[in-house]
Amino acid sequence: MKHFLPVLALSFIFVASCKTDNSKTLKTDIKAPTAEKQPKTLSIHNDDRVDNYYWMNDREDPKVIDYLNLENEYYQESTAHTKAFQTDLFEEMKARIKEDDSSVPYKLNGYWYQVRYETGKDYPIYTRRKGSLEAEEEIMFDCNEMAESHAYFNLGGISISPDNKYASFGIDTVSRRKYTIQIKNLETGELFPEKIETTTGGSTWANDNKTLFYTRKDEQTLRSNQIFKHKLDNSAEDDVMIFEESDETFNAYVYKTKSRDYIIIGSSSTMSDEYQILNANTPDADFKLFSERRRGLEYDLAHYKDDFFILTNKDEAQNFKLMKTSIGSTSESNWEEVIPHRKDVLLEGVDIFNNFLVTSERYNGLSRIRVQSWDESEDYYLPFTSETYTANTTTNVDFDTNKLRYSFNSLTTPASVIEFDMVDKTEKVLKEQDVQDSSFDKDNYISERIWATAEDGSEIPVSLVYKKGIKRDGNNPLLQYGYGSYGATMDPYFSTTRLSLLDRGFIYAIAHVRGSEYLGRDWYEKGKLLHKKNTFTDFIDVSEYLIDQKYTSPDHLYAMGGSAGGLLMGAVINMSPELYNGVIAAVPFVDVVTTMLDESIPLTTGEYDEWGNPNEEDYYKYIKTYSPYDNVEAKDYPNMLVTTGLYDSQVQYWEPAKWVAKLRELKTDQNKLYLDTNMDAGHGGASGRFEALKELSKDYAFLLDLEQILK
Repeated sequence: MKHFLPVLALSFIFVASCKTDNSKTLKTDIKAPTAEKQPKTLSIHNDDRVDNYYWMNDREDPKVIDYLNLENEYYQESTAHTKAFQTDLFEEMKARIKEDDSSVPYKLNGYWYQVRYETGKDYPIYTRRKGSLEAEEEIMFDCNEMAESHAYFNLGGISISPDNKYASFGIDTVSRRKYTIQIKNLETGELFPEKIETTTGGSTWANDNKTLFYTRKDEQTLRSNQIFKHKLDNSAEDDVMIFEESDETFNAYVYKTKSRDYIIIGSSSTMSDEYQILNANTPDADFKLFSERRRGLEYDLAHYKDDFFILTNKDEAQNFKLMKTSIGSTSESNWEEVIPHRKDVLLEGVDIFNNFLVTSERYNGLSRIRVQSWDESEDYYLPFTSETYTANTTTNVDFDTNKLRYSFNSLTTPASVIEFDMVDKTEKVLKEQDVQDSSFDKDNYISERIWATAEDGSEIPVSLVYKKGIKRDGNNPLLQYGYGSYGATMDPYFSTTRLSLLDRGFIYAIAHVRGSEYLGRDWYEKGKLLHKKNTFTDFIDVSEYLIDQKYTSPDHLYAMGGSAGGLLMGAVINMSPELYNGVIAAVPFVDVVTTMLDESIPLTTGEYDEWGNPNEEDYYKYIKTYSPYDNVEAKDYPNMLVTTGLYDSQVQYWEPAKWVAKLRELKTDQNKLYLDTNMDAGHGGASGRFEALKELSKDYAFLLDLEQILK
């Protein structure tokens, strides 16, 4: 839980589909590829596994590329009859987007910063204005120009020097999350010649305006393990490594506190954190250890005046509590309690102001924002009355303000950025998402939260949205989404693209299964390691409940998930394939045993505390019982669309490729099975807002075609 850090949130756009009696629409003269079998025996713990498709894990092998291209051709030819519909869907979804849009500006160190888009252009333009919003606009980065000649482009990690003169930034043009850091003189527009390769993309300036700290990645595993110091005008070859994280289960990172007084080096694993601190005015001094790492102790830091505030699970505070300590006595033994642990409230984040402490909480699955004055005269919650919604604090970069910015949206309500006055308790909407569709009316849709009973008696929350007039007669197509790993909570949010499903009669459901933190930290703990199967059985129990309550039926129920949610898809179709008419698995993590035994693969060692280390026999045996690739059988499976990216750094492309090959070999049905590999992208799919819509239109067309809805 990195509550005080900027979090890079990966957005997956998934959909699922199909209709069993529609498989006859597949042209009989189009033959699915057959992958060559090259048996390889993998042995450990006196157990042998035979992998016929292990050979696919060589990205440089022309035979592998040929196979992926054959699968792409098969998918394209088999879905050629939906091409025009895909275009219609793309134009429909694009038309709802305000193309000349911009973010709410925020002020930092004398400048107003804003991100905007221009009509017809795919990428953002990063701008700033000095002193006031009426000042002349300075374009820092026009990503449309920078992305020219690149099939994929992503800019991230922009960091402005304290004197506002320089900007460091990272660029990835492969989609492998190996960023190259460069520095730009914002006054002259010139780029410094230095290029720092294989980094996370993020960096932070010391207060001398010439020292830059950044994180390098291991070339093979892509683990962020080294912190370097770069001096302006020096060659990157002269950069000094100031910290190396030797524990392969930890990742390292560096950032600056909101106070801009301290540079922080962090080291984190799934279950432990450790920090080192340095006064930002003395970049050449030595970092000081904040408190020694201890397995099971998680915490985050925020600096304010003479203290550090610590969000932590110390003393078995499973749902976290807030503590503080003076800057001169930072070891764990000196931490003092500010907000105690509460069994029924998950403490998710903290925003500190001169006069107020704002905490982000989760109670009974719903977000809450609490405001407390330091003088204890005020203590209240922002009023939210919706049955299911999402509310988060946003960009609050100044201590010396009584204005809190937060975002609010729900499955039926477009997103808003709101400024709340914590003194007089009034609020102003700074920006509301503009749905470019004259027929859209949020009152035409209904959202609700229902509870399904799991096989062990646990109550599983489900968020639903659908158009008014839907009858619960079992005939509705329903798209059920799930993730359920890493404690990541998929909150109900508004989507303009989802309207293309809702307006065609679909119900959309989010199953808040165990493995997330929707119902607190315990909900996560009961969906990981040797409890991982709860994630899968929860999803299945939700499906059965939706069918039992006649929201849908097996002929119209679709499941979707991506990455670890793709693992969820693979597990549930092995366990209960008869429940689903179709499934989309995006960048799915499906070869769990082999991947978690290979320490050279990115993310493996850092995730032992999430999945278990199969080098230990108990974990090996347990993971093997649910690993989708290892449990493919000769039986009927739903219609399926599987997507991946050749340069995926999170889930290697060969996992879904092998999985599809094995499914083709063993499945006994005639249902559709497609593998669509983006040969230019990685885990997040295509770059650019419109290219991403094209990918989504392919997913939606697959789904709607199989529901015989092609208009």
